[in-house]
Amino acid sequence: MNSLRSLSHVSIREALSHQAPTKLSSLSPLYSYNQRRWLKPVDSAQTRLENRTRDSRLDKLIVHIRKLNIILEITKLMGNKKRGPFVSLQLMSRWKNIVGLNVSIGAFVGKYPHAFEIFTHPCRRNLCCRVSEKLRDLIEEEESVVRECEVDAVKRVKKLLLMSRRGVLSVHALRLMRKELGLPEDYRDSVLAKYSSEFRLVDLETLELVDGNDRDDDESLCVGKVEEWREVEYREKWLSEFETNYAFPINLPTGFKIEKGFREEVRNWQRVPYVKPYERKEISRSVERFEKRVVAVIHELLSLTVEKRVEVERLAHFRKDLGIEVNLREVILKHPGIFYVSTKGSTQTLFLREAYSKGCLVEPNPIYNVRRKMLDLVLLRNRHSRELLQTHEEERDVEIRYDEDWEGERDGDWVLPILEK
Repeated sequence: MNSLRSLSHVSIREALSHQAPTKLSSLSPLYSYNQRRWLKPVDSAQTRLENRTRDSRLDKLIVHIRKLNIILEITKLMGNKKRGPFVSLQLMSRWKNIVGLNVSIGAFVGKYPHAFEIFTHPCRRNLCCRVSEKLRDLIEEEESVVRECEVDAVKRVKKLLLMSRRGVLSVHALRLMRKELGLPEDYRDSVLAKYSSEFRLVDLETLELVDGNDRDDDESLCVGKVEEWREVEYREKWLSEFETNYAFPINLPTGFKIEKGFREEVRNWQRVPYVKPYERKEISRSVERFEKRVVAVIHELLSLTVEKRVEVERLAHFRKDLGIEVNLREVILKHPGIFYVSTKGSTQTLFLREAYSKGCLVEPNPIYNVRRKMLDLVLLRNRHSRELLQTHEEERDVEIRYDEDWEGERDGDWVLPILEK
């Protein structure tokens, strides 16, 4: 009997051991599915970028600005040619990859009759293109306005130097952000060399603040843009100093989903003290305070730009000089009420949310106004093109005069028949 019992136990144990894999194998797909289902979602910079609330107005603005930049790049390439005020479309077709177009350059130019004029050459009988008078005037106006606002550009550069850790900046970083800071193309001679009493070039790639250790000479430059907002909030809204001393303006995008506990989290973050960008104190080792200082530095840097926006890639070149050597994109995406990142136009562009309303700057400046006129000219596209056709028909009777007084060689892009000579 004992042997039978042991045999029965063995047989049952063996039976269970043989059946267990079949049951587990049948349940394994469901088991793995449950495991995947209840995994904690990944919270990274990439997931935040993909799941962020979009701002359609700022995204559309970036799309239009990219088209304007392509147009300005084409005009720059046309200006480099020594032949005259026009270039053949055959030659311009070689610039497709240079300017980053996915369509033919002739089709692109034809969409913007207010920026380019396409005509048939009277002698060579081929299609040529030239910059319209409206766009040419706006480009010249922008250059003159940038010259007039030279003092403001000097203040921006000096504030960046005051904000840096050792009073030095990389000239390469300034070169990349030249347009955003309102600097002219020859900024080395017209700004850096001219204002030698404010800053000086230590070498070819390093700019140093003169008497950078003494910051009491001009205290007005050491006041951040957010400090002005805090002063207004403290006076007009009668808020306590505890609530406003370290607070930032929060403008959440339309459609932003406010989850439970979000308001309390933001309220507590607003009260966290930190070392302000222009203060010369030992930076706290607290992660939360250091991160808030990084937010303040980025906020001030965006406030110094002409259009309150900058590409994230260009912003990264200031990390070492400004002491913000962290994952900038991760910090930026944690604060959707302060910053907005647009991924339109094959790049990531950072906006200061408080500076924009309905796709336009709240406080425009002269340089922004001129650039906005260029953008409006691009947005016209084929609208009001009948007036342009009338003017072009009147100009058909006027023969294009070659520039006989031009000094230097002309690029031989066409081969003229012998009979034409």
